[in-house]
Amino acid sequence: MTSPALAESALIAAVKRRLTRPIVLVGLMGAGKSTVGRRLAGLLGTGFADSDAAIEDAARRSVGEIFNDFGEPYFREGERRVIARLIGEGHGVIATGGGAFADAETRALLLDKSLAVWLDCDIATLVARTRRRDTRPLLRDGDPNTILTRLHETRAPAYAEAPIRIAAGDAPHHQTAMRILEAIDAWL
Repeated sequence: MTSPALAESALIAAVKRRLTRPIVLVGLMGAGKSTVGRRLAGLLGTGFADSDAAIEDAARRSVGEIFNDFGEPYFREGERRVIARLIGEGHGVIATGGGAFADAETRALLLDKSLAVWLDCDIATLVARTRRRDTRPLLRDGDPNTILTRLHETRAPAYAEAPIRIAAGDAPHHQTAMRILEAIDAWL
């Protein structure tokens, strides 16, 4: 009988051998894309990038400031350029902002150049997680539960175009990362 650690190692090795494009995590804010993405990149021994952090570094402004000063369409255009650059740089795992995959042009780029994984999460968990930080521009002007429910309803059809969907609840990050690897292994 194989030990759980050996089984995990074998799965990771199998995915690494067959994966030819970056894994891009998509989903609503608070789904765990950045946290799980870092864990996933660590398991795969590859680079990790967070598109929102890369945008802030490039613009020398916060996502909230860009939204406030220039609007969402301007932000989405810059976001798409940054994501294309991150893919080109060869990062193995990329976490995107919640609205990236909802944008048709960005979604087409990601479906063509990466393996998109939708981290789907229940609204109550999203509300609890997003309340921890006041950096979410779309949550500033209303009830987070109502806003996140509406965002889920409007963005779910786009997110559903991702080839892999993982229910991301309150499970430990390592467990979620392993579930992603299992789903990728089955998909490949």
